[in-house]
Amino acid sequence: MSDENKKNTMSEEEQLSLNDDRRVKVVSPGALVVKRFFRNRIAVVGLVMLTVMFLFSFVGGAIMPYGQDEQFYTYTYMEKEYVAATRNDELRYSVREGGEFGATSQAQFLLAQMKGETEFSYRDNSYSLKEEGPDFYSIWDSEGKILAIACKDIVHAADNMPELSFNAKYEALKAYMNGESAFTADGIEYTVSEHDILQDGTEVAYISRVVVQSKVSGVNITRDFKERLEETIDNGEEKFLYTNEAGEESEYTIAYDASAKVWSVTQATKTYVYEVYGSPSKEHPLGTDKNGMDMLTRLMYGGRVSLMVGFIVVFIETVIGVILGGLAGYFGRWVDNLIMRIVDVFYCIPSTPLLIILGAAMDGMNVDPQIRMVYLMLVLGFLGWPGVARLVRGQILSLREQEFMTATEACGIRVSRRIFRHLIPNVIPQLIVTCTMGLGSTIIMEATLSFLGLGVKFPFASWGNIINDVNNSFVLTNYWFIWIPAGICLLTAVLGFNFVGDGLRDAFDPKMKR
Repeated sequence: MSDENKKNTMSEEEQLSLNDDRRVKVVSPGALVVKRFFRNRIAVVGLVMLTVMFLFSFVGGAIMPYGQDEQFYTYTYMEKEYVAATRNDELRYSVREGGEFGATSQAQFLLAQMKGETEFSYRDNSYSLKEEGPDFYSIWDSEGKILAIACKDIVHAADNMPELSFNAKYEALKAYMNGESAFTADGIEYTVSEHDILQDGTEVAYISRVVVQSKVSGVNITRDFKERLEETIDNGEEKFLYTNEAGEESEYTIAYDASAKVWSVTQATKTYVYEVYGSPSKEHPLGTDKNGMDMLTRLMYGGRVSLMVGFIVVFIETVIGVILGGLAGYFGRWVDNLIMRIVDVFYCIPSTPLLIILGAAMDGMNVDPQIRMVYLMLVLGFLGWPGVARLVRGQILSLREQEFMTATEACGIRVSRRIFRHLIPNVIPQLIVTCTMGLGSTIIMEATLSFLGLGVKFPFASWGNIINDVNNSFVLTNYWFIWIPAGICLLTAVLGFNFVGDGLRDAFDPKMKR
């Protein structure tokens, strides 16, 4: 630009007066609202908080490699009661097939044995007893037939072998006590080798004072295991390793109950299970929950659900409230009276008990979790519209008397267009503030219902049902990563909406700010 042009331009600017329209920068009402909003530091902080929450929930969930209901597994050692073992310090009874020798008869036998008598009777039955060896007695009936044997040693069937007959057990114990190497019972010859009873060189039974009872259904306890257990007990040890026939090695822990005189043996086996309450790690930064699901992923998807429920509920409230409030405010008279009485009825409805009852009913009917979530949003929206309706009605009652509404009537604009094109847009600033403030309350209500188990159900996640885990006091005190992050997300979102709502209120009506 030449020096002459510069001079002409400067002289032209100098000629403009300070009140000339060309010197006034015109700013639209919307731009003024935005400018006032961003001058409010708390409102900006709230906007940042909400932005972070939306990015965390929607973008974070999209880039996470896990699904919200994806379960993870890990190997862990689980202990369960395997067997119970007792060592015979008292006589045990074995009765012949078809014989009867009950508890009262056994008591009479013990009394006679303590007195050194050879006969005793019970009711009309007479019995005789004979000492066959140390801690070994035979009991005979009045007909001279052996009825039962009482001994601290027990004849156990060998692995995969049937139980010996009563007569074979009696002869085996007698031969064992007398140090004999062979005996005959039921026409079959047996040999005795230390504690083993053999038939044709095959072990069919063995004698021991330790009784091992399986605590796991369908599990057969082998003799090798019993001997390993007895050896551990004799050595005073508390644990031992044992490899079963399938080659699986397990660790066993022994605990002695002095009152019952029983050794309880628990088995620790390596099991592939859900990674329940897994601690934070590289793969799972916030650990895993009670179902073995990644907590960070659940938080992200839970944010989606909580925010989505909040927005849809507020949308439903706004649509119903604007329509009914607009009609009541514009028409007045009996229309206003009717709609306001309906509003009064809705205000009298105890919403929280009603929601609890509906949640319990849906639990009883096993409603699908996705359909349940739709019902939850519809019910919350249907119960929350009266506040919006009253706000819209109050604003329209004052707006309908202004000059621009008289102009619309003079121009012959139809009623629906007057309400929704001329009245409602003037209420939108107040609606935006109300809806923004209401979003936080709606999210809190959804979280409360989900926390009580009446809102969003598994497998869908929400911040409320994630915090539900603190119902367990052990989780509350030991697994902070389960509930604290969800609480922080919930607090951040609600505070963000409240801060933004306050900022919008001040921006739309700066006279309210003092």
